[in-house]
Amino acid sequence: MYKVFVNDCPIILTENNNISTKFKKVNFDDVSIPEIVQSIFNNNLEGICLLCSNLKSCWKQFKSYFKIQKAAGGKVLNANNEVLFIYRFQKWDLPKGKMNKGEKKQECAIREVEEECGIENLKIEKQLETTYHIFERKNKTILKVTYWYLMKTCFEGQLIPQTEEDIEKVVFKNLEETKTALENTYENIKLLF
Repeated sequence: MYKVFVNDCPIILTENNNISTKFKKVNFDDVSIPEIVQSIFNNNLEGICLLCSNLKSCWKQFKSYFKIQKAAGGKVLNANNEVLFIYRFQKWDLPKGKMNKGEKKQECAIREVEEECGIENLKIEKQLETTYHIFERKNKTILKVTYWYLMKTCFEGQLIPQTEEDIEKVVFKNLEETKTALENTYENIKLLF
């Protein structure tokens, strides 16, 4: 199954005809992907479930409509098991960023977290779920594929937000604070918790 977000509204691709969802189920071959995406951008659709006879080939076809942008980031835990959050564009988010040409996913994830948060001593524990979202920039519709890693750190220095990336705050949040932050974040970030 793939869950791709457009304005926090999901396009679900699945081979499971019995999936439980509040969204309308439609055969993948019977729809126009660009029209669905535009309907969500125009706030005319809150989400849709596309039923695929072959998920691998449907996903390949789905991706063909977009420019692909790869990114990587981290869900970082400190020694107190607090989660590292950034605050940008009026929402709590996790640090991530675009992969450079030739850069490995894990290298990108560590580099981006370090750059966006002014943190060091990051250690990757394991790979988390990959997230997908679609946005428009410079008249192009882009599918962003973000590879996420669970990371740990013993860093105790001052966190420094990368203001040139519009990051206003960088903080570690405990369990209660994390629950509150997740009320004001993106749907694809919630998948990592």
